[in-house]
Amino acid sequence: MAYTVTNYKTKKAIKDDIIKGIKIRVYQPNGDITGASTPDNGTVYLEGPHYPKPHRWYGEGTMKDGYLVKIK
Repeated sequence: MAYTVTNYKTKKAIKDDIIKGIKIRVYQPNGDITGASTPDNGTVYLEGPHYPKPHRWYGEGTMKDGYLVKIK
């Protein structure tokens, strides 16, 4: 599961920023240890808010050219 660079408290806040045209980056925590990385293009699975807060939302996103362009 990946995180957005901005620590969004809700999935709705992400959707609102996508509509506004804000470029949202995504990263895989501990990617250097696990070898996992986020794709520049394709599907990514997200959760938030960031650890250590309890996760309150999960989503399946679409990446295009290194940015999140859609989340469901």
